[in-house]
Amino acid sequence: MTVIWELDFYSRPILDEQNKKVWEVLVCESPLRMDSQPEQLFRYHQFCPSTQVNSVWLKTALQDAIAQAPKPPSKIRFFRQAMNNMITKACEELGLLAQLSRRTFSLNQWLQQRFQDVYPTLAGYQASNNPSVSFATTPPQPLPDALIGQQWAFVTLEASAFADMNEWKIDFGESFPLSLTGVAPGTPIPGMVIFSSRALPLAAWMSGLELACLKFDAETTPRLLLETGINDRWTLASLPTPVLQTEAKNFEATKRQAQQVHFLAIQADPNTEAFAGFWLLQEVNLA
Repeated sequence: MTVIWELDFYSRPILDEQNKKVWEVLVCESPLRMDSQPEQLFRYHQFCPSTQVNSVWLKTALQDAIAQAPKPPSKIRFFRQAMNNMITKACEELGLLAQLSRRTFSLNQWLQQRFQDVYPTLAGYQASNNPSVSFATTPPQPLPDALIGQQWAFVTLEASAFADMNEWKIDFGESFPLSLTGVAPGTPIPGMVIFSSRALPLAAWMSGLELACLKFDAETTPRLLLETGINDRWTLASLPTPVLQTEAKNFEATKRQAQQVHFLAIQADPNTEAFAGFWLLQEVNLA
């Protein structure tokens, strides 16, 4: 089974004896399935003096984490673009793939918990705001012509319907336990289904991206966007009519009521029960 880690390496609101900020590496295993138990997945943390913040120290910390973990990761996700070079270098030297990604749901929750419950208890703590990480907005790219779906539709499923998701026939995809989000079983979860005669190639192509979220963009030409990685955006569907724009607004409203949880599915046609692709998504503010 694939093992993916989520990683953060950054300064914390703690000062050392020289009034320099203490840094910390956090590593946690991504819960990739609906039945994953987050509290049972691997976690690792270690503080780093400000004088040793470099890829060499990070590589050593990752080696220590790998030695302690039940299984080594095949990929490491991280969301801080400013740390790209350092994290990538440390990972490459260990033969690990490092990818910028917003699919760091477990890590983000852990960070929030540490900012609230852990750092304030430590010597040298300095109270400060913890602003969300912002990402530059880039122009949306069109999907490759060969991968454009013939049809699509907005749909909803109750959160309880995902309980048996591990039994669905899915060729490409990824999920996470809804317990991470606090979504109640009866909550409607909105999504988009794309129908395409090239469903499998489309799903395979999307599986190579770090899928983040779907968003309704009404600023210029109304459209539905797929956001991937840190700031890549793709136009999934144009929304030229008032009816489609209303459906997109309802999608966003339902998404807000579901703690921003939603999904993207790909099928060959509306009559099949199998999925070429199915991704559970959540739009989150990263710490």
